[in-house]
Amino acid sequence: MLSITHTENFTGALISGDFWDLDEINQAVYAVVGDENKYYDWEGPRKRLLGVMVEIKNASKANRHVRFVGNGLNKETMKQHEIVGSEKNIYYSVEVLWPELIFTVIALNDFVRLYSKKHAYATLDVHVSTIRKFQSVVGEALQSVVPKEHHDQFMNLLSENQTNVQEYAIQFVDILNLNHINSTKEQREKNLGMIALKLAVQDKDYHAFRTQVLKSANETKSDIHDLSITKEYPEEIEW
Repeated sequence: MLSITHTENFTGALISGDFWDLDEINQAVYAVVGDENKYYDWEGPRKRLLGVMVEIKNASKANRHVRFVGNGLNKETMKQHEIVGSEKNIYYSVEVLWPELIFTVIALNDFVRLYSKKHAYATLDVHVSTIRKFQSVVGEALQSVVPKEHHDQFMNLLSENQTNVQEYAIQFVDILNLNHINSTKEQREKNLGMIALKLAVQDKDYHAFRTQVLKSANETKSDIHDLSITKEYPEEIEW
């Protein structure tokens, strides 16, 4: 079963599951986001979404963390059914920065909305159902540390499709990621609710930042999603 828990220092979330759990969310996201340039105004969010999926894909190939989890099988059961098997399943996991993962579940709303317009019975679509489950598991993980008022507001925005990442200045996610990394453990835990709302609501700080990005894009004749920030991520992150 897919699970999401906080890392020790609240720097990020640990996404865990067996191969099929991780492959399922990967397949669902690729199906929903579509091919490159299918939704051009969402190209930036699409790139970030697929970046997270690459990490999950690598985890499913045992390129991140591996652990063994009891599966309920024991020696007596094996003897009863005359079988030989392992008493543990292999689970894979990978860390994702919290601001990045929060933006991921927000952006998925847009792609589910776009995908649903072209698919009959979209609410029962297997890929949509998988993504909704993923969003709910992220929401559940946040619930353990985010104040109820902030958590309720964030989940209402998600469930009522009141978020929009069209032509989003994705560099803002990098800024939040870096600020989160450079905060103390206590600050990270305390600020998660505010980060979630800042990404979902797009407050004045975001709009001021986006204006600067658009100015740079116009000066260099670049697309908004092609610009990179000058700050670099640390080589090692204390998760």
